[in-house]
Amino acid sequence: MRQSQVLIPTLKEVPTDAEAVSHQLMLRAGFIRQIAAGVYAYLPLALRVIQNVERIVREEMDKIDAVESLMPAILPAELWQESGRYQTYGDNLFKLQDRHQRDFILGPTHEETMTYLVKNVLNSYKMMPKVLYQIQTKYRDEDRPRYGLLRGREFIMYDGYSFTANSDDLDKIFDQMEQAYHNIFDRCGLNYRVILGDSGDMGGNSSREFSAIADIGEDTIVYSDMSDYAANLEMATSIIADNPTEKLAPLKEVAAPGVNTIEALVQHLQVAPQKIIKNVAFMADDKPVLALIRGDYDINEVKLKNLLEVNELRPATDAEIAEKFQSSPGFIGPVHLSVKLPIIADLSVQNLCNATTGGNHKDQQVQNANIDRDYQVDQFADIRTVKAGEISPDDKGTLQFTRGIEIGHVFKLGTKYSQSFQADFLDEAGRPQPIIMGCYGIGISRLLSAIVEQHNDEKGMIWPLEVAPYQAHIVIVNTKKSEQTSLAKTVEQQLIKEGFSVLVDDRKQRPGVKFAESDLLGIPVRIVIGKKAADNIVEVKLRNQSEAIEVAQNDLVDTINILLKNYIS
Repeated sequence: MRQSQVLIPTLKEVPTDAEAVSHQLMLRAGFIRQIAAGVYAYLPLALRVIQNVERIVREEMDKIDAVESLMPAILPAELWQESGRYQTYGDNLFKLQDRHQRDFILGPTHEETMTYLVKNVLNSYKMMPKVLYQIQTKYRDEDRPRYGLLRGREFIMYDGYSFTANSDDLDKIFDQMEQAYHNIFDRCGLNYRVILGDSGDMGGNSSREFSAIADIGEDTIVYSDMSDYAANLEMATSIIADNPTEKLAPLKEVAAPGVNTIEALVQHLQVAPQKIIKNVAFMADDKPVLALIRGDYDINEVKLKNLLEVNELRPATDAEIAEKFQSSPGFIGPVHLSVKLPIIADLSVQNLCNATTGGNHKDQQVQNANIDRDYQVDQFADIRTVKAGEISPDDKGTLQFTRGIEIGHVFKLGTKYSQSFQADFLDEAGRPQPIIMGCYGIGISRLLSAIVEQHNDEKGMIWPLEVAPYQAHIVIVNTKKSEQTSLAKTVEQQLIKEGFSVLVDDRKQRPGVKFAESDLLGIPVRIVIGKKAADNIVEVKLRNQSEAIEVAQNDLVDTINILLKNYIS
């Protein structure tokens, strides 16, 4: 391909509104251009990378007998109303009407559509298991799209769905998918971790999240420094020391005017946070719930929501605390609580002796509160956000934090959607059973950002070989010299014959401009054809190395193959 014929609108300056390195570099290198907030055009080089990623995905899906299909992007609203997600998905859902005032959405994901598709089709256990997938543009009305392709309102995704008649087949496919994901991300040259994740609005359980390590990542990854344990911060657990045992002291009420935070309470009563019970009032599907946790920890709302198995969990308002909890904001607590409601306590509160907590009257706290004697708890559970340095739940090493970009997710959905749509099959005994489902997603377009975040330097991008827009970049120093253009043509044909994709810089530009832009584009192998072209000598350099070597044209392919053994995969 002649570079003069490709649309590559490079920029010399870093765009002022681009925060992420990947966003900056892809704009500067002419890979993408913003059309609207969170909506991007993929220019020729970016599209080639996307096509390479999609090829890798298709090859790995073929290995596990997953079959490609394509669903519509515009979906009737009643499908999502039937599953309940039309309401719970919130403002991120693009909603529209046709000329007949029928409600539609732009699909952010396709669980409902796929379930509707197989309903009355996969009606016997003999027709399963089946795995269908698609690669398609998705839509999500992000409130604050940012970081280029990392958080957009239109994006390209792979989403796969498995349909099985029993849990054993689901487990087998889940494991196959997890291995396929490893293969895909390894071939994309990514440094990533597999972590325990939250299924969120998708439903289901046994969630595994693939996260690419990057400072700009939106997720906090918690991992052990001595084992393979890793989890999203929302799901991470840890081992904490037991609370010390003490002789129970008498309960007493203390005046605390305006003292309605943990920090203020520590100062006012000279008590350690570890001796305070923090009380948080929640509304869980519009029902009041009180959550207790030790004062040096914070409630993890994702854990609590999952524990309660509710669609919506939010902190109660001051008015709701007064009405539903019959208490005072900032002074609520389990002691002297005048209404009967569920009380969930974190494990950090278990056996906490002589604690300080809210007295349920304005400007009043209580000290020496003890469970069973002074208050009751309906359930103890891990509902806290872990801290760095705590012991890993496998008792191997301590927890460390890093940032990551979610690039893939696999879920065991179970029967959540098949039950909503009455998607049943007949089992071996002829009895109707709901189809058991799994769900699998990869952010194709955001993979570009993840790769560039990990592979770049001060000069530009450094693409891994399998996903690079072109694998070799032939730079002609002087296009007016016939010996240079002739050798360039020979080298191009030689490389293509060996299976390399090739971009030839045939532009009438100064050599310095060509070299700088070659580095910016990040193509793995650069072949410079210059003054020694008459002697069939070229200069070869890998993008991730600083030194170039001269080599005879006849030895070029062997030299490149040797050099690439030390290149990123």
